[in-house]
Amino acid sequence: MNVQQLEYIVAVDTYRHFAMAAEHCHITQPTLSMMIQKLEAELGCKIFDRSKQPIVPTEIGQTLIAQARRVLQEVHRLYEISHFNAAQLRGELHVGIIPTLAPFLIPLFLNSFLTQYPEIKLFIGEYTTEVLYQKLKNDQIDVAILATPSEKKWLQEDYLFTEEFVLYASTEEKNVLAKQFVLAEDIDPTRLVLLEEGHCMRSQIEHFCKLHQSKRLGGRVAYEAGSVESLKRIVEHQYGMTILPKLATLNFTPEQMAMVRPFAEPLPVRHVNLVSERSMPKQRLLKYLKESILANLPTKFNV
Repeated sequence: MNVQQLEYIVAVDTYRHFAMAAEHCHITQPTLSMMIQKLEAELGCKIFDRSKQPIVPTEIGQTLIAQARRVLQEVHRLYEISHFNAAQLRGELHVGIIPTLAPFLIPLFLNSFLTQYPEIKLFIGEYTTEVLYQKLKNDQIDVAILATPSEKKWLQEDYLFTEEFVLYASTEEKNVLAKQFVLAEDIDPTRLVLLEEGHCMRSQIEHFCKLHQSKRLGGRVAYEAGSVESLKRIVEHQYGMTILPKLATLNFTPEQMAMVRPFAEPLPVRHVNLVSERSMPKQRLLKYLKESILANLPTKFNV
C-alpha cells in the first residue's frame, strides 16, 4: 500500500468514473484500475462495486475511503508544516469566499498580498456558505471568508470586520429617498429585490426586515437575483429597491450614491470572519492574510 493508491481510490470516489479519475491523477485508466485492484487484493476486499453506473463504493469501501481521506490530509499537512514554517513562506493557499463579498473585498488586498508574499500561490473560489463548510470539511480549501457565525466545533473563527447594509432605491422610490435615514418598516416588500435562496445575505436581510414570502408575492414582479451586481442593475433601471453590503458602494458614482440611504439605528450589519479547521497547519499564513485584508480595508469599516 502506498500514498498514490490512496489518492486513486479517493479520486474514483470523488468522480465516480474511472476515466475521469485517471485524468485527474494524470495516469492512464488501465494503470489506475490495476493499482486499485492491487490495493483491493492486499486488503482482501472490494472497495468499489463495478457493476453499477456510476460506480459506487462498497459498504466496506466507504469506510476505507473515509480513512484514506484522513491519511492523505495528514500526509499533506507534513508538507504544509515544512513549507509554512520556513523563513521564506512558500506553497499554496486555497481560499473560499461567499459571492456577496468576493467582488468587493478580494480586489482590495489581492495585489498587496501577492507582492508581499511572492512565493505563495493563491487559489480563490466563490461558493455559498454551505458549500464552503463542506469544502473545509473535505480539506478542499484552507480557509473560508464568511459572514455568518459558525456553530461547528471543529472550526475556528477569526473576526475581520463588521459591515453595514444600506438601502439602494431607484429614483422612482421617492418616499424612501426623501428620508435621510430609513427604517425596516419604510421598505415596501413588494418592491424589494433580493438574492435567490442559498445566499446567507438574503437570510440576514429577511430577518432584519421581518420579511415573509407571502408579503413579497403581493407585487407585480417577484425577482430573485443571482448576484449583487444583478441587484444593482435592476434598481438602476428604475425598478424597486434592494439592500446592499456597504463594500459594494465603494466605487459608486455621485449619481449612484444619491440612490443610497443608510439605515437608522439599530443598523443591519454582518460580521465577516476567517474560518478554518482548528488543526489547520497554515496558521502563520492565515495571520498574514488577515493582516493584509485589514491593512487594505477602508478606514470607515468597523474593525
